[in-house]
Amino acid sequence: MTARPGAAFDAFLQTTAPRTADRRAWTSDDGPLPALYLSHGAPNLFDEPEWIDQLFTWAQGMPTPKGILIVSAHWESAPLMLSSPEAATPLVYDFGGFPARYFQERYETPEATAMAARVAAAMPDDEPVHQHPSRGLDHGAWVPLKVMYPDGDVPVLQLSIPTHDPDRLMEIGRRLRPMREEGYLIIGSGFMTHGLPYIDFHHPERVPGWSSDFDRWAAESLARGDIDALARYRSQAPGLPYAHPTVDHYIPLFVTYGAATEAEQPAETVIDGFWFGLAKRSFQLT
Repeated sequence: MTARPGAAFDAFLQTTAPRTADRRAWTSDDGPLPALYLSHGAPNLFDEPEWIDQLFTWAQGMPTPKGILIVSAHWESAPLMLSSPEAATPLVYDFGGFPARYFQERYETPEATAMAARVAAAMPDDEPVHQHPSRGLDHGAWVPLKVMYPDGDVPVLQLSIPTHDPDRLMEIGRRLRPMREEGYLIIGSGFMTHGLPYIDFHHPERVPGWSSDFDRWAAESLARGDIDALARYRSQAPGLPYAHPTVDHYIPLFVTYGAATEAEQPAETVIDGFWFGLAKRSFQLT
């Protein structure tokens, strides 16, 4: 951790972020973009230089998408809703107890009306998308995206989580799948373990058994492409009551899997390890 909040992010903006100039825009010759699941961390991810580098390097390895649709653990709302498509919509600061710096962050992305219409057209009549008039991106979206796309030059929309049912979330992802072929990046944003009430914040190097056990089980299931096992997490996953006291940070991965070309494919883990004992595991699917 750094003495000054956000110092690692400020250094990143000066030394690393300018490499975004090396990126090129997605074209149809690139084929579909991958579907991502990422562990998004808290606002003080901006104090973690290694994590910042991991996320930026991930984005740097892809062509710049024409738009990003992200499903964050921090917006559970039924019926299905989209965030405001207006340019520079104010962010949602859905956290507490952090330095004032993090309540002053901005991420002013371009207008996304065309993408909102495309998402709405992808959904069936029995799963209509409702347009929220004013809601911006919450920290499950803007924290990782400020690192991955620091120029804020890609349109971004957030889609709500309307259910905890894996099958229904998979179907939502399947409906979004064709958008990957059109240059849109689909992201599920959560945290592979999220047992905040059970973390010893005085000893960030300690990894509780329930966190490492759950992460190991998830890693093995992902490596097999065993979506059935992942969907039966309530009965199969070790350490579940502690790793996920609520399941909002786990279930975005079902949207990611639904958006993949084949549901039962091995995932490519891009980021692993732990932060304050919580598993950072993040992966992509083709």
